[in-house]
Amino acid sequence: MLLQDFKPPPDLADLVQLFRIVHLRFDAGEAAPPKAYPPRPEHCLAFYPFEREEVRMDRSGNVVSGSPVVLYGQFTEVTHRHIGRDFLVLQVVFWPGAIHRLTGMPAIELTNQYIDAMAVFGSSVADTLDAMACAKGYPQMLETVYGFLRGLRKKQLRDPRPLDLACMQLLGPHPRFGLRDIAREACLSPRQMERVFKLMTGVNPKIYERIIRFDKAFRIRNARPDYAWLRIAIECDYHDYQHLVKAYRDFTGKSPNAFHELEQQAPERKFGLVEGYYE
Repeated sequence: MLLQDFKPPPDLADLVQLFRIVHLRFDAGEAAPPKAYPPRPEHCLAFYPFEREEVRMDRSGNVVSGSPVVLYGQFTEVTHRHIGRDFLVLQVVFWPGAIHRLTGMPAIELTNQYIDAMAVFGSSVADTLDAMACAKGYPQMLETVYGFLRGLRKKQLRDPRPLDLACMQLLGPHPRFGLRDIAREACLSPRQMERVFKLMTGVNPKIYERIIRFDKAFRIRNARPDYAWLRIAIECDYHDYQHLVKAYRDFTGKSPNAFHELEQQAPERKFGLVEGYYE
C-alpha cells in the first residue's frame, strides 16, 4: 500500500507542486469505504490506470465517474470519493496558475468541476495512461507522466507572471507573503488582483487564503490527533477555536470533531496511512 508525495524534477518544478501516488488494495469481497475529501488548495490532473473513481459532490449531490484521466480545479466543498478493490491514482498537483499557463483555460471553468482530460489535452492523455498501465513500478509511472508534462511544456501558451510566482509562496510550509504583499509584489491594484487571481485559481483571494489555512489545520489534526483544537487554531492563525469551527462548518458542513470522525473512516486509514504536508 502506498500514499506518498514526490517532488517534481527541476525542469517541471515551476509548474508542478508535487506528484502524489495512492495505491490501495482490499481483499476480495471487501468493499472500500468512501473518502470524504475536504477542500484543498489544489488543481490536479489525475490518472487512473486501473479502476476508476466515482465522486459525489456534497452540496449538489451530482455524481461523476468513468473518466480514466480527470482534470479538476479548486473545490470549495467536500467531495465523497468511492474507489474499487484495487485502486491506484497518480495525481499531478499543479501550482496556482499553471493550468491556465498550459491551456489558456480560465481556472473558474474548473472550480468544483471534474472534466475528462481528453477534452483538454487530446489523445496524448490516453497514450500516457496506456503506458502507465504497462509500467514496471511506480518510478516508471512517474517518468511516463514527466514525459507527458514535458510535451505540454513545449506548447505552453503563457509565461509566468509576477502574481504566479508570488502565489507559490502562499503554499509553502513557511509562507513569506500575505495577500497584500502579493498584490504589491505583482504591482496590481486590489481590483486587478482579484480579477487575475480568479483567472489563475478559480476563486477570489480571500477564499483561497481561507482554504489554505483550513487545509493546514486539517492536516495537523490528522498528523497530531493528540493536539488540542485550540492549539491547532492558534498554530494556523485563527483568532480562537470558534473561528476554526466556522471554517470547518463553511467548508465541510460539520464541526471539526464530526468531520474528523467521518474522515477517519477513509480507505487509507485502514492501512495506517496519513497524508503529510506539501514540501
